[in-house]
Amino acid sequence: MNGAMLASSLVLGAAMDRFGMKLPLVLGPVFVAAALLVVIRATTFESLLPAVTLLGVGGGALNGATNTLVAALHDDAKRTSAALNLLGVFFGFGALFLPFAMGALLSWFDMGRLLGATAALCAVTGFLAATLRFPAPKQRTTFPVTEISRFLRAPLVLLFAILLFLESGVEFTLGGFISTYLTRDMAVAPVSLVSWVLAGYWASIMTSRAVSSRLALRPDPYRVLLFCASGACMRAVLAAVAPGPAVAALAIVVCAWFLAGVYPTSLGIVGARYQAHSGTVFGILFAVALVGGMVLPWTAGQIGGRAGLRWAFGMIAAAFAAIAGLSRLAAHADGGRT
Repeated sequence: MNGAMLASSLVLGAAMDRFGMKLPLVLGPVFVAAALLVVIRATTFESLLPAVTLLGVGGGALNGATNTLVAALHDDAKRTSAALNLLGVFFGFGALFLPFAMGALLSWFDMGRLLGATAALCAVTGFLAATLRFPAPKQRTTFPVTEISRFLRAPLVLLFAILLFLESGVEFTLGGFISTYLTRDMAVAPVSLVSWVLAGYWASIMTSRAVSSRLALRPDPYRVLLFCASGACMRAVLAAVAPGPAVAALAIVVCAWFLAGVYPTSLGIVGARYQAHSGTVFGILFAVALVGGMVLPWTAGQIGGRAGLRWAFGMIAAAFAAIAGLSRLAAHADGGRT
């Protein structure tokens, strides 16, 4: 799924600059609906592969198009960051509540019916998008995929690509290894307690982004990046050296609070600086972020398997420290901003 998202991100970003955002916002939900229908009919592992490919392409289109659309509606970096934080809250609602809803409804409906109903909702979403008007394409005469190499050489884009590689990687790592860390390294039992910590992690991200959608209008976005990365780094260190599960759980939840602001604030800055090519630049950033989302969790697993997950949290802390440093380099590259 991530591979399909990665392959489609660059092309979709450039396509949105040339042809507009309507098509991916219509086809994205349709592809997701088709993927769910394939899952319903699948009888072997191999028959699921087309489904995850469709899901990757459709999900990538929705992620890229929604973020690019929100960024296109605002000219100022602060307002863009605030709006992207609010968009992130809705992504969080889906990540947090849909699994809970599926689990509860399985008592009344089988999985096939639930997936079918979800596919129908996705199809309705695509239909509604088809009835709406969206901003005009930014590049009406050329297909800007040829511009990708030029943007890859731009210092600001390169710095934020590395920054989001690390941010996406640690966000995926934390979400994936919290349960293992608490149960294996901290000997937390019963497992239901761990599920509450994991829910708290995602709820903390959602709440932080809801608050940041208001507060981001005031401070300089580069200072927000430094504040968020530094705060997350200190909490990751605390989680790594925590003497017991209560301290570790609290550190992880608070770390999520600081982590939440990095991604939308970064996109807000870049979207405001590259308004004419925001789709192309966002496509680059999403592709690099996806690579981080695959590489860093694998690295954390290797570290955890050999030395314990405390050292994996040390890697996470180092990544946040690097993000803080990159935010200062990006501020300097962006004309010496504070």
